[in-house]
Amino acid sequence: MASALPDASPRRTARRSPDAGGFVPPILAVPAIVGLALLVVPLTALVARVDWTTLWADITSPEAVSALTLSFVTGLIATAVCVVLGVPMALAIARSGPRASAVLRAIVTVPLVLPPMVGGVALLFLFGRTGPIGAALDAWWGVRIPFTTAAVVLAQVFVALPFLVLALEGAIRTSGLEYERTAATLGARRWTILRRVTLPLAAPGLVAGVILCFARAIGEFGATALFAGNAPGVTQTMPLAIYTAFNGSGVGRGPAVALALLLLVTAIAVLLLVRAWRPGAQR
Repeated sequence: MASALPDASPRRTARRSPDAGGFVPPILAVPAIVGLALLVVPLTALVARVDWTTLWADITSPEAVSALTLSFVTGLIATAVCVVLGVPMALAIARSGPRASAVLRAIVTVPLVLPPMVGGVALLFLFGRTGPIGAALDAWWGVRIPFTTAAVVLAQVFVALPFLVLALEGAIRTSGLEYERTAATLGARRWTILRRVTLPLAAPGLVAGVILCFARAIGEFGATALFAGNAPGVTQTMPLAIYTAFNGSGVGRGPAVALALLLLVTAIAVLLLVRAWRPGAQR
């Protein structure tokens, strides 16, 4: 009876066990490598076109410095606005019921899947001279937002806000309610609980959201081009300067390639920072 049972010795079991890669067919490595090459090779081609002997001069040219400064200043302002607006939004979504949170999350996600050009048109129709808010601002205070630096900030906020809200909302939801309830039973007020319990527990999500928000803001192109225009020193950010250079005007090709490299380095730095702040990243 015992001899009829299959040999379950550790040696034979280990021989039959799959590799650490699991049960994925090896042939799928071929399209995976092709896809990886499709992502990496174009970036390698960009780096190869950089003239390293003139890189510093290209980045510090007046046109490049103007676009670089405008991008970082407006990006910082847009990120600050996103924090002020996004933290309450994330709290509302995380602490709402299942149906309400699903609807709110879907609304917040719309700018992520919406073509940026459509967002620029929507902002122009809202804040333009004939738009409901734009007409009121023009009639009451003589303020016009489109094709100004303020329009750049609004466009950046529109496209970057979802990154902060979704990252923070997920962190708040993951932290749960147990610590907040404990603090409440000990007599802590709502603002104290928010400041000393809720936000500290969600700090990794908040930091990651802020970093992603800033990176998306300085890389914004479509909505900015339609809503803010492309005026050097006023609304011409780094993406617009790069686009203008490769269309035969504005900054030269050298500064445009240098700015593109700077955006690439910024994106890589953002990914590294987000990974460093992710819970369990050090394990």
